[in-house]
Amino acid sequence: MDKKLTIKDIALLAGVSKGTVDRVLHKRGKVSKKAFDSVNAVLNEIDYEPNLIARNLKNNKIYSISVVLPDPSFDSYWLPCVKGIEEAIKEFRAFNLSIKTHYFNPESTKSFIDVNETVLNLSPDAVLLAPLFYKEALSAMEKYHQQGVIVNTFNNQVQSEDVKNFVGQDLYRSGRVAAKLLDLLSNNGEVAIIHINESYENAVHMQEKERGFRKYFSENGSQDSKIITLKLKNPSIDSSFANFLDENPKVEGIFITTSKAYQIARIIADAKRSKIAIIGYDLIDENVAYLNQGTIDFLIHQNPKRQAYLGITCLVDHFVFGKEIPNTTLLPIDIVNSENASFYMA
Repeated sequence: MDKKLTIKDIALLAGVSKGTVDRVLHKRGKVSKKAFDSVNAVLNEIDYEPNLIARNLKNNKIYSISVVLPDPSFDSYWLPCVKGIEEAIKEFRAFNLSIKTHYFNPESTKSFIDVNETVLNLSPDAVLLAPLFYKEALSAMEKYHQQGVIVNTFNNQVQSEDVKNFVGQDLYRSGRVAAKLLDLLSNNGEVAIIHINESYENAVHMQEKERGFRKYFSENGSQDSKIITLKLKNPSIDSSFANFLDENPKVEGIFITTSKAYQIARIIADAKRSKIAIIGYDLIDENVAYLNQGTIDFLIHQNPKRQAYLGITCLVDHFVFGKEIPNTTLLPIDIVNSENASFYMA
């Protein structure tokens, strides 16, 4: 039968009024069991699907989605996220949606707190959050939850009952992938994990990557003493890392847990230590340049544009199409080298 039957048609087939059909469809008001069964029998027979888009437009409800994002002017890694958000806004512009982005300084917990307080005062229907600072993110998410705001996260996974959905990679697995790559490139020498410009104690993404990295080596017989963790911060990165190289001549491989691999690659290139393998993250221009010249061996592509786009799409599907919000949306862990980098840059 025609799936485009109107409520009037369904009422005639079920032998009830249009009002009764409307109450059954929208699950409101009282309906006798006989009428309820008659309407449902017709709905099942015709495989009825309500026009959720038309219903959303008709009720004049404008759903407000706030995106809380690190400012790309501080770290270009986040620039593709802006493009992903813009793509989603363009795709869903026909619906009753208001999607606004609010930027915070990724080097300042105060900025993160202040921006979330501003968003909280706007009382949006949902927030898509990049929870860069673990403790502060937990506090913000709890406040959103108390106010009835749906909280979805992306890029960094924070375990909290206040989060409906996470979009991103399995960071523990990502660390294991990096470890296996370095294991293949090195000759059982020392390897270093380098964290740059973030507080390790408050950065779950760094902790999970390191946990996966170390676990891989421990399962494959390597001594933990061969893995060195180094935390670097501006403005002393160059001098601190140069001293590290001098003090650790047996280091054969380096794993950088952020998008700042180019900073380490530059120092190694200047020092002409070409035998050191480098694994980093993200296809920012500086990283790709060192990848193509051979200083960086592999980059793990986290696809931030896709993460942001899917984060918004998940909320749109919920508000406009009535879909359930999944707990997680995991992206593949893409390994990029100089041979396939151009395919990802298009």
